[in-house]
Amino acid sequence: METNNQPVRKSRLEWLDALRGFTMIMVVAYHVCQNTFLLSPKASASMPFLVLFRMPLFFFVSGFLAYKASLVWDLPTLGRMLAKKLRVQLIPTVVFFLFAAAVLYKGPYLDVVCEKLISPTKGGYWFTLTLLYMFVIYYLFCYVESKLRWKSWVPITVLFVLSMLVYESCFLPKVFWWGFGRKGVANDSWLHVTSVIQLMQYFPFFLYGNIVRRYWVQSQRLMDSKWFYPLIITIVIFCTLDVLKWHTLRFQWTNLPMTLSKFILLTIVFMYFRNYAKYFTHLTWIGRTLQYIGRRTLDIYLIHFLFLPNLPGIGTFFSSNRHNFIMDTTLSVLLALLIIGFCIVTSNILRVSPLFKKYLFGRS
Repeated sequence: METNNQPVRKSRLEWLDALRGFTMIMVVAYHVCQNTFLLSPKASASMPFLVLFRMPLFFFVSGFLAYKASLVWDLPTLGRMLAKKLRVQLIPTVVFFLFAAAVLYKGPYLDVVCEKLISPTKGGYWFTLTLLYMFVIYYLFCYVESKLRWKSWVPITVLFVLSMLVYESCFLPKVFWWGFGRKGVANDSWLHVTSVIQLMQYFPFFLYGNIVRRYWVQSQRLMDSKWFYPLIITIVIFCTLDVLKWHTLRFQWTNLPMTLSKFILLTIVFMYFRNYAKYFTHLTWIGRTLQYIGRRTLDIYLIHFLFLPNLPGIGTFFSSNRHNFIMDTTLSVLLALLIIGFCIVTSNILRVSPLFKKYLFGRS
């Protein structure tokens, strides 16, 4: 494994872009299973596994890249960073949300918009909104942290622990009703209407990525140790088996197996791309492809809902026949790659306009 103890430089961002591209493919593949094949998690062989790490990994990478060691957090910088994120995250989300409401759903337009607005998933567009919440909280934290007279690991650790406490509360609906709503059904509380419930469920992964980046030298030393990888592989095997099959280790107060599965699986994928970084450079075809997708994640996420076909027959076939992880995943990924191709072509067409390039996809 690589043992370079220097902070991540531009040349090393290639494998991170490739990792983002891989994660985007997994996200679209999951939506193919869910929205195209209309497969339930119980009928799909890949959905229950993909859901454990696809979005946590996305937020992890976002948190990793959010750390800027050289940035001076004064008020002008804070204002500039917040304004940029509001433009990049909010404007495209609103535009594509309104357009998708017009072309994808039947019924009166205003009724559809209102119905999707009060839904925590926002017709699929919750991700960019939730990521905006995370950046706002993180930037405010960085500003406050910069005013402390002493520099320490304590502030970011306290924030992470608090985020974990909130995260765990989401899986205790008998005690904290906001997790899945009263009586186990998501309700119309402000937490769901604003998609803050997703913030509560995914913010720890953003902070986890940020901590890894802040302490990159120590993180690499841990990943390169002889015992770390075998240990987490052993743990994740038992955790995923319990989450997907056994259901014997589920503790109501900790939700331990699923939580560990999410953190460890995203760590394994991260370590894989770091370890095989030479295969994900611009010199290899897979590296160039994944990097290109990774640099267009916002475009693809915003557009891909518009290209998801309706193929319930495939889902019916998988439901009525013994499902296979290889077949299920391969078919989903192949269709996802086709959809991503159409998204990139559409993005390139729209990017001809500097106005669209700036306000729809956040590029100057």
